[in-house]
Amino acid sequence: MIDFYSKPRYDFEDLCQLVRVLRAPDGCPWDSVQTHESIRRNFLEEVYEACEAIDQKDPVHLREELGDVLLHVVFHAGIEADAGNFTIDDVCDTVVKKMISRHPALFGGEQGLDWDEIKRREKGQTSPAEELDSVARSLPALWRAEKLQKKAERAQIPVEFPEVSAAVNELEKQPDKTQAVGKLLFAAVQAARQSGVDPEMALHGYCETFIRQVKYAGKE
Repeated sequence: MIDFYSKPRYDFEDLCQLVRVLRAPDGCPWDSVQTHESIRRNFLEEVYEACEAIDQKDPVHLREELGDVLLHVVFHAGIEADAGNFTIDDVCDTVVKKMISRHPALFGGEQGLDWDEIKRREKGQTSPAEELDSVARSLPALWRAEKLQKKAERAQIPVEFPEVSAAVNELEKQPDKTQAVGKLLFAAVQAARQSGVDPEMALHGYCETFIRQVKYAGKE
């Protein structure tokens, strides 16, 4: 057992040991009963707080928040270790192997492949629809829509909405396009609210519709 009160400085192994102590049957009553699901929101909140520290260009705050994120990574891995599925070392092994595979120019491997092609091969994706379907559904809807559109465009899948072309053309005339787009999105949220529609769920729903349309088109 590590004497957590006497060390002047702690490292990654100490963090892993600390999590094991907290999660032990005779450890912390709260930590020992947590699940992936029960601390999911906490994990997400810590990531957002780390992002806020980045935006604030505050290295002291960022150091603290990255520690909180790392604690959650080790904690989630500890849950899986207790279940006999994988350990934090397996997590490290997986990500190192992934990064080596995705940088063939540095570490050797098949040359001439771009990042997206390497990812598609890793995941066994053989069609644009499969690549679209792999975009995380837990992303905020606006972010998810952007990723879907970028992937669709790379696959030369048309992303066109004639019914809003006039609004898009009007944006091109605005001196501050960022503000203009923000205003358009804000107005879309208001329109959804006034119609009794949850804008986040509505956009997620249309993302699913778009994926289905691509799948259907691929079968024709």
